[in-house]
Amino acid sequence: MNRCVPDTSVVVKWFSSHDENDLRQAFLLRDKILHGECSITVPSLLFYELANALRFNPNLSTGDVRDAVASIFDMEFDVREISPEIVIQTVEIAYAHGITVYDACFLATARLAEGMLITADSRLYERIRGAKDVTLLRDWGGT
Repeated sequence: MNRCVPDTSVVVKWFSSHDENDLRQAFLLRDKILHGECSITVPSLLFYELANALRFNPNLSTGDVRDAVASIFDMEFDVREISPEIVIQTVEIAYAHGITVYDACFLATARLAEGMLITADSRLYERIRGAKDVTLLRDWGGT
C-alpha cells in the first residue's frame, strides 16, 4: 500500500471546495483513504494549520471548523508527533530548499515515513521540485 503525506493545502480542499483547483484529485485521495486503499501519515501540525485555514474561510462557522477537524481525527491518520529527529530533518530541509519550517515539516514527515508528499501548493512544489518524494496534487495519479 502506498503511503501518502498530504499537506494542509490538500486537506483544506475537502472542506472549502468553493473556487478550489484540483478538487477531483483531492476527493480521489480522500476516497482512497476512506476505502483503505491509501495509507496516510501526517505531522500533528496538520490539525493546527487546517483549523487555522478553515477559521478564516468566511463561509464556515465555529461549528463547521470544529466538525471538520474532528472528521480528520476520525480518519485515523498515522499522526507523527514532534520529536528531535523530525525537527532536525525539518530544519535541514527548510534551509536546503529555502522554505518555511512549517512546509518542511511535511516533507520531513514524508521522508521519515518513506512516503510521498502530496501538495497543492505550486510555489512550494517549485522550490522542492527536484525531490523524488514530492508530487503536485494535480499530477498525482492516485496510486
